[in-house]
Amino acid sequence: MNIRSLTRGDGVVIGAAVVLFIASFLGYVSCDASDAICDSVDIPNSWEISPLGWGSFFLGIAGAALVVLSHGLPQQRKVAGLELGQVGAAFTIASAWTLLMWFFESENAGIGLILGLIAALVLAGAVVAGPLVPALKASLVGAPRPQAPQPYGMQPGHPGQPGVPGGYGYPGAQQQPYGAQPQQPYAGQPQPEPQAAAPAPQPAQAQAQPQQPAADFTPFWFAVPVARPLYAEDGSPTPIAELAPGTWYLAVEQRGPGLVAQTQDGRRGVLQDTTGIQRG
Repeated sequence: MNIRSLTRGDGVVIGAAVVLFIASFLGYVSCDASDAICDSVDIPNSWEISPLGWGSFFLGIAGAALVVLSHGLPQQRKVAGLELGQVGAAFTIASAWTLLMWFFESENAGIGLILGLIAALVLAGAVVAGPLVPALKASLVGAPRPQAPQPYGMQPGHPGQPGVPGGYGYPGAQQQPYGAQPQQPYAGQPQPEPQAAAPAPQPAQAQAQPQQPAADFTPFWFAVPVARPLYAEDGSPTPIAELAPGTWYLAVEQRGPGLVAQTQDGRRGVLQDTTGIQRG
Protein backbone atom coordinates (compact mmCIF):
# COMPACT_ATOMS: atom_id res chain seq x y z
CA MET A 1 0.00 0.00 0.00
CA ASN A 2 1.41 3.35 -1.08
CA ILE A 3 0.85 5.78 1.81
CA ARG A 4 2.12 8.72 -0.26
CA SER A 5 -0.83 8.34 -2.63
CA LEU A 6 -3.29 9.25 0.16
CA THR A 7 -4.82 12.73 0.11
CA ARG A 8 -5.94 15.17 2.77
CA GLY A 9 -9.47 13.94 2.20
CA ASP A 10 -8.29 10.47 3.19
CA GLY A 11 -6.85 11.97 6.36
CA VAL A 12 -10.25 13.43 7.24
CA VAL A 13 -11.85 10.05 6.52
CA ILE A 14 -9.41 8.26 8.83
CA GLY A 15 -9.94 10.80 11.63
CA ALA A 16 -13.74 10.60 11.36
CA ALA A 17 -13.61 6.79 11.40
CA VAL A 18 -11.54 6.84 14.60
CA VAL A 19 -14.06 9.17 16.29
CA LEU A 20 -16.90 6.95 15.08
CA PHE A 21 -15.21 3.88 16.57
CA ILE A 22 -14.74 5.61 19.95
CA ALA A 23 -18.34 6.85 19.98
CA SER A 24 -19.62 3.31 19.45
CA PHE A 25 -18.44 2.36 22.98
CA LEU A 26 -20.20 5.30 24.66
CA GLY A 27 -23.79 5.27 25.88
CA TYR A 28 -26.30 5.78 23.13
CA VAL A 29 -28.99 7.13 25.51
CA SER A 30 -28.82 9.63 28.36
CA CYS A 31 -30.21 9.39 31.86
CA ASP A 32 -32.53 12.22 33.05
CA ALA A 33 -33.00 10.88 36.59
CA SER A 34 -31.02 11.86 39.66
CA ASP A 35 -27.33 11.11 39.94
CA ALA A 36 -27.93 8.31 42.42
CA ILE A 37 -30.31 6.53 40.05
CA CYS A 38 -28.14 7.15 36.96
CA ASP A 39 -25.10 5.75 38.72
CA SER A 40 -26.96 2.52 39.43
CA VAL A 41 -28.22 2.16 35.85
CA ASP A 42 -26.01 0.46 33.29
CA ILE A 43 -26.42 2.47 30.06
CA PRO A 44 -25.74 0.20 27.07
CA ASN A 45 -23.44 1.18 24.24
CA SER A 46 -24.11 0.79 20.55
CA TRP A 47 -22.61 -2.71 20.24
CA GLU A 48 -25.17 -4.04 22.71
CA ILE A 49 -27.90 -2.95 20.27
CA SER A 50 -27.12 -4.99 17.15
CA PRO A 51 -29.04 -2.89 14.59
CA LEU A 52 -27.24 0.22 15.81
CA GLY A 53 -23.75 -1.16 16.35
CA TRP A 54 -23.44 -3.51 13.40
CA GLY A 55 -25.95 -1.76 11.16
CA SER A 56 -24.70 1.81 11.52
CA PHE A 57 -21.37 2.21 13.32
CA PHE A 58 -19.67 -0.82 11.79
CA LEU A 59 -21.00 0.13 8.35
CA GLY A 60 -19.32 3.54 8.54
CA ILE A 61 -16.02 2.17 9.84
CA ALA A 62 -15.91 -0.51 7.13
CA GLY A 63 -16.75 2.06 4.45
CA ALA A 64 -13.91 4.33 5.57
CA ALA A 65 -11.48 1.40 5.45
CA LEU A 66 -12.54 0.49 1.89
CA VAL A 67 -12.18 4.08 0.66
CA VAL A 68 -8.68 4.51 2.10
CA LEU A 69 -7.63 1.06 0.87
CA SER A 70 -8.81 1.81 -2.66
CA HIS A 71 -6.68 4.97 -2.76
CA GLY A 72 -3.59 3.24 -1.43
CA LEU A 73 -3.59 0.24 -3.78
CA PRO A 74 -1.58 0.54 -7.02
CA GLN A 75 -4.50 -0.92 -9.01
CA GLN A 76 -8.23 -0.70 -8.37
CA ARG A 77 -9.90 -3.83 -7.03
CA LYS A 78 -13.55 -4.59 -7.73
CA VAL A 79 -16.28 -6.30 -5.74
CA ALA A 80 -19.31 -7.48 -7.73
CA GLY A 81 -18.29 -5.18 -10.58
CA LEU A 82 -17.91 -2.12 -8.32
CA GLU A 83 -14.66 -0.51 -7.22
CA LEU A 84 -13.74 -0.63 -3.53
CA GLY A 85 -14.00 3.15 -3.28
CA GLN A 86 -17.56 3.10 -4.64
CA VAL A 87 -18.62 0.38 -2.19
CA GLY A 88 -16.99 2.26 0.69
CA ALA A 89 -18.71 5.52 -0.25
CA ALA A 90 -22.09 3.77 -0.27
CA PHE A 91 -21.37 2.30 3.18
CA THR A 92 -20.49 5.70 4.68
CA ILE A 93 -23.62 7.36 3.28
CA ALA A 94 -25.79 4.52 4.59
CA SER A 95 -24.13 4.81 8.02
CA ALA A 96 -24.80 8.56 8.23
CA TRP A 97 -28.43 8.10 7.12
CA THR A 98 -29.23 5.33 9.63
CA LEU A 99 -27.56 7.20 12.49
CA LEU A 100 -29.62 10.27 11.60
CA MET A 101 -32.78 8.15 11.83
CA TRP A 102 -31.66 6.72 15.19
CA PHE A 103 -31.09 10.25 16.47
CA PHE A 104 -34.56 11.43 15.43
CA GLU A 105 -36.25 8.35 16.90
CA SER A 106 -34.37 8.53 20.21
CA GLU A 107 -36.07 10.52 22.96
CA ASN A 108 -32.89 10.84 25.06
CA ALA A 109 -29.91 10.64 22.71
CA GLY A 110 -26.69 9.92 24.56
CA ILE A 111 -23.19 11.19 23.95
CA GLY A 112 -22.34 8.09 21.94
CA LEU A 113 -25.20 8.60 19.50
CA ILE A 114 -24.59 12.35 19.14
CA LEU A 115 -20.84 12.01 18.64
CA GLY A 116 -21.35 9.08 16.27
CA LEU A 117 -23.81 11.06 14.16
CA ILE A 118 -21.39 13.99 13.83
CA ALA A 119 -18.51 11.66 12.90
CA ALA A 120 -20.67 9.80 10.35
CA LEU A 121 -21.78 13.05 8.68
CA VAL A 122 -18.17 14.30 8.47
CA LEU A 123 -17.07 10.89 7.16
CA ALA A 124 -19.68 10.80 4.39
CA GLY A 125 -19.02 14.44 3.47
CA ALA A 126 -15.25 13.85 3.19
CA VAL A 127 -15.76 10.78 0.99
CA VAL A 128 -18.11 12.62 -1.38
CA ALA A 129 -16.22 15.95 -1.47
CA GLY A 130 -12.72 14.45 -1.49
CA PRO A 131 -12.43 14.07 -5.28
CA LEU A 132 -14.12 17.46 -5.89
CA VAL A 133 -12.50 19.96 -3.47
CA PRO A 134 -8.92 20.95 -4.46
CA ALA A 135 -7.86 21.37 -0.82
CA LEU A 136 -8.85 17.77 -0.08
CA LYS A 137 -7.18 16.41 -3.23
CA ALA A 138 -3.71 17.57 -2.10
CA SER A 139 -1.26 14.90 -0.99
CA LEU A 140 -1.44 13.94 2.68
CA VAL A 141 2.29 13.14 2.96
CA GLY A 142 4.67 15.46 1.13
CA ALA A 143 6.94 13.84 -1.42
CA PRO A 144 10.64 13.65 -0.42
CA ARG A 145 13.09 15.74 -2.34
CA PRO A 146 14.83 13.63 -4.98
CA GLN A 147 18.58 13.15 -4.82
CA ALA A 148 20.57 15.11 -7.37
CA PRO A 149 21.48 12.79 -10.26
CA GLN A 150 25.21 12.06 -10.54
CA PRO A 151 26.95 13.29 -13.70
CA TYR A 152 27.60 10.70 -16.35
CA GLY A 153 30.65 8.61 -15.47
CA MET A 154 30.79 9.67 -11.79
CA GLN A 155 32.08 6.87 -9.55
CA PRO A 156 32.77 6.73 -5.81
CA GLY A 157 36.17 8.17 -5.11
CA HIS A 158 37.70 11.63 -5.12
CA PRO A 159 34.92 14.21 -4.92
CA GLY A 160 34.22 16.06 -8.11
CA GLN A 161 36.34 13.82 -10.35
CA PRO A 162 34.16 11.82 -12.78
CA GLY A 163 35.39 8.29 -13.40
CA VAL A 164 38.30 8.55 -10.93
CA PRO A 165 38.28 5.92 -8.11
CA GLY A 166 40.06 7.87 -5.39
CA GLY A 167 42.53 10.03 -7.29
CA TYR A 168 43.26 12.09 -10.37
CA GLY A 169 43.79 10.68 -13.83
CA TYR A 170 42.01 8.14 -15.97
CA PRO A 171 40.65 4.87 -14.58
CA GLY A 172 43.35 2.23 -14.45
CA ALA A 173 46.20 4.69 -15.08
CA GLN A 174 49.18 4.71 -12.74
CA GLN A 175 49.02 7.77 -10.52
CA GLN A 176 51.99 10.08 -10.05
CA PRO A 177 52.75 11.60 -6.62
CA TYR A 178 52.05 15.27 -6.28
CA GLY A 179 54.95 17.32 -7.64
CA ALA A 180 56.72 14.39 -9.29
CA GLN A 181 57.98 14.74 -12.84
CA PRO A 182 57.15 12.18 -15.51
CA GLN A 183 59.74 9.40 -15.63
CA GLN A 184 62.34 9.80 -18.37
CA PRO A 185 63.71 6.74 -20.16
CA TYR A 186 67.26 5.69 -19.31
CA ALA A 187 70.05 5.87 -21.82
CA GLY A 188 69.90 2.97 -24.22
CA GLN A 189 66.30 2.20 -23.39
CA PRO A 190 64.33 1.74 -26.62
CA GLN A 191 62.03 4.59 -27.38
CA PRO A 192 58.41 3.77 -28.17
CA GLU A 193 57.62 4.40 -31.78
CA PRO A 194 54.99 7.08 -32.33
CA GLN A 195 51.80 5.68 -33.69
CA ALA A 196 50.51 7.02 -36.94
CA ALA A 197 47.64 9.42 -36.56
CA ALA A 198 44.29 8.15 -37.71
CA PRO A 199 43.34 9.57 -41.11
CA ALA A 200 40.79 12.31 -41.07
CA PRO A 201 37.33 11.10 -42.10
CA GLN A 202 36.39 11.83 -45.65
CA PRO A 203 33.34 13.98 -46.34
CA ALA A 204 31.38 10.90 -47.45
CA GLN A 205 32.19 9.13 -44.17
CA ALA A 206 31.25 12.19 -42.15
CA GLN A 207 27.90 12.35 -43.87
CA ALA A 208 27.26 8.65 -43.16
CA GLN A 209 27.51 9.15 -39.42
CA PRO A 210 24.12 9.89 -37.77
CA GLN A 211 23.74 13.34 -36.38
CA GLN A 212 22.90 13.63 -32.69
CA PRO A 213 19.92 15.85 -31.84
CA ALA A 214 20.62 19.07 -30.03
CA ALA A 215 20.39 18.75 -26.26
CA ASP A 216 17.81 21.49 -25.74
CA PHE A 217 15.95 19.65 -22.93
CA THR A 218 17.29 19.13 -19.41
CA PRO A 219 15.83 16.11 -17.55
CA PHE A 220 14.20 16.92 -14.24
CA TRP A 221 12.30 15.20 -11.45
CA PHE A 222 8.59 15.87 -10.99
CA ALA A 223 5.56 14.67 -9.01
CA VAL A 224 1.90 14.73 -10.05
CA PRO A 225 -0.81 16.25 -7.78
CA VAL A 226 -3.29 13.43 -8.53
CA ALA A 227 -3.07 10.02 -10.18
CA ARG A 228 -2.62 10.40 -13.94
CA PRO A 229 -2.25 7.82 -16.75
CA LEU A 230 0.97 7.28 -18.67
CA TYR A 231 0.46 6.42 -22.33
CA ALA A 232 2.78 4.52 -24.67
CA GLU A 233 5.16 6.49 -26.86
CA ASP A 234 3.65 5.02 -30.03
CA GLY A 235 0.41 6.94 -29.39
CA SER A 236 -1.82 4.00 -28.42
CA PRO A 237 -4.86 5.08 -26.33
CA THR A 238 -4.36 2.37 -23.68
CA PRO A 239 -2.36 3.55 -20.62
CA ILE A 240 0.74 1.52 -19.76
CA ALA A 241 1.03 2.78 -16.17
CA GLU A 242 -0.44 5.22 -13.69
CA LEU A 243 1.62 7.94 -12.01
CA ALA A 244 0.74 8.17 -8.32
CA PRO A 245 0.95 11.42 -6.32
CA GLY A 246 3.71 11.57 -3.72
CA THR A 247 6.20 9.71 -5.96
CA TRP A 248 8.97 11.34 -7.99
CA TYR A 249 9.38 10.52 -11.69
CA LEU A 250 12.06 11.55 -14.19
CA ALA A 251 11.09 13.63 -17.22
CA VAL A 252 13.49 12.70 -20.02
CA GLU A 253 12.00 14.46 -23.06
CA GLN A 254 9.50 17.11 -24.12
CA ARG A 255 6.82 15.70 -26.42
CA GLY A 256 4.68 18.62 -27.56
CA PRO A 257 2.61 19.80 -24.56
CA GLY A 258 3.35 16.51 -22.75
CA LEU A 259 6.41 14.92 -21.18
CA VAL A 260 8.12 11.60 -21.75
CA ALA A 261 8.43 10.24 -18.20
CA GLN A 262 10.31 7.25 -16.83
CA THR A 263 8.94 5.20 -13.92
CA GLN A 264 10.93 3.49 -11.16
CA ASP A 265 10.84 0.15 -12.99
CA GLY A 266 12.31 1.66 -16.16
CA ARG A 267 9.12 1.99 -18.23
CA ARG A 268 8.78 5.09 -20.40
CA GLY A 269 5.62 6.74 -21.60
CA VAL A 270 3.98 10.06 -22.43
CA LEU A 271 2.30 12.12 -19.69
CA GLN A 272 -0.26 14.14 -21.62
CA ASP A 273 -1.66 16.17 -18.68
CA THR A 274 1.16 18.17 -17.09
CA THR A 275 -0.94 20.77 -15.28
CA GLY A 276 -0.05 21.32 -11.63
CA ILE A 277 3.04 19.07 -11.57
CA GLN A 278 5.67 19.75 -8.92
CA ARG A 279 9.22 20.05 -10.21
CA GLY A 280 12.01 18.68 -8.06
